[in-house]
This record gives sequence, structure tokens and C-alpha cells, in this order.
Amino acid sequence: MIILGVDPGSVITGYAIIKKQKGVDGTYLKVVDFGCIITDKIYNTTGQRLKRIHQEITKLIKKHRPDIMSIETLFFFKNVKTVMPVSQTKGVILLAAEENHLHVCEFTPLQMKMAIVGYGRAEKKQVQEMIQKTVDIKSFDLKKNNRKKDDAFDALGVAICAALKNY
Repeated sequence: MIILGVDPGSVITGYAIIKKQKGVDGTYLKVVDFGCIITDKIYNTTGQRLKRIHQEITKLIKKHRPDIMSIETLFFFKNVKTVMPVSQTKGVILLAAEENHLHVCEFTPLQMKMAIVGYGRAEKKQVQEMIQKTVDIKSFDLKKNNRKKDDAFDALGVAICAALKNY
């Protein structure tokens, strides 16, 4: 099973492609790719950013042919100005999933942290450390700009969540 994990953001959208495989010692997860779609300085308008995010997610779907998309869902925002752009971004990501007939599962950050760390209020550093213990990402250049962002690790987290929940 191939899972596309997505952490939607209007400026930085994290993505991860993982493969759930059965091996001699049981089931294991292989990271195929992960990183971020970054639109902050490239595109001037919201429409341009949303179009780019939709195009890039669609490219990932076409390239990796996932069986399922796992996406981080909004659960609470202190800043109302952030809610609308993130919701719009999530909308174009869900559109790409629908256009490609992908089943979508959603997880809140709290659910993802519970699944990865076992504690819903875990800090990002704890989540990243546990992800690195759960899946092998040593072959990836973590210094590469689109991989060192928290959003890329959040996308890995929601992808792992879907794998653990057996979607």
C-alpha cells in the first residue's frame, strides 16, 4: 500500500510518500519521498499559490500512484487570519484527491502525536525524533531546503498514522 501524507499550509505544504510492505519480519514502512511545496516568495496571489499546490499534489499522485491520502485536519486555530488560507489549501488538496479517486483519511495534530509518540501534547522535536526511529530516512538529505521543515515531518507523521490505522 502506498500512502500520500499531506500537511496543508498556504505557504508551506508538507508531503510524504510511504510504502507499507510485508516482509519476513512483519510489516514495515519505507519512505519513498518527502518534502515541502514552498510558495512563499514565488507566487504573489492566493490563486497562484493554490494553483501551484494543486498542480504539485497532482504530480505526486500521478508519479507515485498512492492508494490513499492522509491529511492533517484543522482542529483549532488561535489566529482567524490563518484559518481561511489553510482551509483553501486543504480544499485544493482534497480536490486533487477526488480528481484522482483517492480515499482520504484525516487526522488532527493531537491524533498524529498520539499515534507517533503516544502523547498528544508532544513537542515537534519529540515527534521528529520518533519518526526517525520509526522509519528509515538516513538516505535522504535532511539539509535540503524542502526536507528540513517541520511540515515535511508532519506529513510523514500523518502518513504513518494512516499506515498504523490500517486504512
